[in-house]
Amino acid sequence: MIVDAHHHFWSYRPEEFGWIGEDMSVLRRDFLAADLHAEIAAAGVQAVVSVQARQTLEETRWLLDIASRNGFVAGVVGWVPLLAPNVDEVLEEFADHDCLKGVRHVVQDEPDEFFQERDDFNRGVRQLLRHDLVYDVLVHERHLPQTVAFVRQHEEQRFVLDHIGKPRIRDGMRRPWANSIRELSREENVWCKLSGMVSEADRENWTVDQLRYYMDTVLESFGPDRVMFGSDWPVCLVACDYARWLGIVKDVIAELSEDEQASILGRSAVAAYKL
Repeated sequence: MIVDAHHHFWSYRPEEFGWIGEDMSVLRRDFLAADLHAEIAAAGVQAVVSVQARQTLEETRWLLDIASRNGFVAGVVGWVPLLAPNVDEVLEEFADHDCLKGVRHVVQDEPDEFFQERDDFNRGVRQLLRHDLVYDVLVHERHLPQTVAFVRQHEEQRFVLDHIGKPRIRDGMRRPWANSIRELSREENVWCKLSGMVSEADRENWTVDQLRYYMDTVLESFGPDRVMFGSDWPVCLVACDYARWLGIVKDVIAELSEDEQASILGRSAVAAYKL
């Protein structure tokens, strides 16, 4: 079974998606369950994990409603107010929703470079363990040292690093990203998604050879049992279509054993998110 561990849905409203600039005009429309189902059916993907694109409880409820009506949505990574003193009460609202598998906060957009050190944020993350929820880490490369320190405060919490920590692929920068990835991978409660790479590269001129170093570094660091495929659809469409990205991942891992390939393409996501 192939699981796409990272994609988004949205009903496009410009005021809610200000990050979609003129150079990303292909994303300025709705992307809903029927659209994704057509993509995954053509690509041979059986299940997906839907990840929040807006930091609202409305978004989390909406994604869970989509999951309840579409069997191919195996899990949801939503948003909750982790900084709020009553975050545990908010999480209780979703206790009966079996499809809620994780929570994400868009740390990459926080003006505080050391946001992950905040006491209130860490207090909120500690509540996730009580509800058996993953925390998805969305950061830029420059945040990875802080991420290592953050993760070490939560030894029993499951973490998934989105988009391989957003290295500066467009600039051809390999370090310090590679050093940080190797250090983070030493924490055995962290998984990593092979996702979001084409949008971090030169969207018009990227090549598989440019991406291969980053993918190989992740695979060597985390190992197949803690690496998972993610499309980052529809964001990937700024540089690559769905089937092509899946094909690239399959080609890069083709020299691994069948068991290792199966882990990357599905089993790792099942294990991390308890799908």
